[in-house]
Amino acid sequence: MANDVWSRDEIESPCVRVCVVHPEARICTGCLRSIDEISRWSRMGAEERRAIMAALPDRADLLKKRRGGRAARLSRG
Repeated sequence: MANDVWSRDEIESPCVRVCVVHPEARICTGCLRSIDEISRWSRMGAEERRAIMAALPDRADLLKKRRGGRAARLSRG
């Protein structure tokens, strides 16, 4: 089959095509990788990719921290 030609044994990219870098955390809000990880992804070995994939779920907390916003203003009043 034609699709067999394109199948590879490497870890797929976690990219979800929401490419926005968080200004404070400096990671992509879509895939949670750093700019360096994104740029080097195609040149990384499987072990390094696996390590990054394993670390991604813990990075989501970096994006949940907020400095305030409406809820913080209301709680002060």
